[in-house]
Amino acid sequence: MKILFISDTHGQHRKLRNLPEADMLIHGGDVSKRGEDHEIEDFIRWFSQLDFQYKIFIAGNHDFYFEDETVNRIQKMLPQNTYYLCDTGVIIEGLNFWGSPISPTFFNWAFNRDRGKEIAKYWNKIPENTDILITHGPPFGVLDLTQSGLHVGCEDLLKKVKSIKLQYHLFGHIHEAYGVYESAQTTFINGSILDENYVITNQPIVFNL
Repeated sequence: MKILFISDTHGQHRKLRNLPEADMLIHGGDVSKRGEDHEIEDFIRWFSQLDFQYKIFIAGNHDFYFEDETVNRIQKMLPQNTYYLCDTGVIIEGLNFWGSPISPTFFNWAFNRDRGKEIAKYWNKIPENTDILITHGPPFGVLDLTQSGLHVGCEDLLKKVKSIKLQYHLFGHIHEAYGVYESAQTTFINGSILDENYVITNQPIVFNL
């Protein structure tokens, strides 16, 4: 299976022309600027119409709209081959996907949870048999370095990722940390399309399972 991964489009999704061919498209959240209704509705129309066999997306810390909606209600807005994950999973062609919008508290954005016990509750929901994990934010020390030189990923997320045998961990959130890092166990991908100035700079990332 060929998978195309993008993240952090912040309302600029319609500027993405000629996306590479793949069997599946995954979006790692921050589909909007401020999570307003019209932004989300436009993203869902665009995403639903894209020609991929399977599509998955999660929300991010800018996507306030999704905080007030249930997974079931969003899923009803989507075509059969498209999945919205919010601390939920889906099995596609024998692969176990899990998605979460949660990220460590930063000011007062959507889906923020305090570090420590509060955020660990969400990571503890991740099944042990997960093959591909999609979170909006990165684990600590992995593609999480900000422009100011700080690692801002989640320590508890890193512990969880290390405790299970993930094939891939996909995320975004920290635009300037775009890229791929391979450990002995897991391939980590920060798929942020925009740079730190919210300009489309980075290419979608394609990988094969």
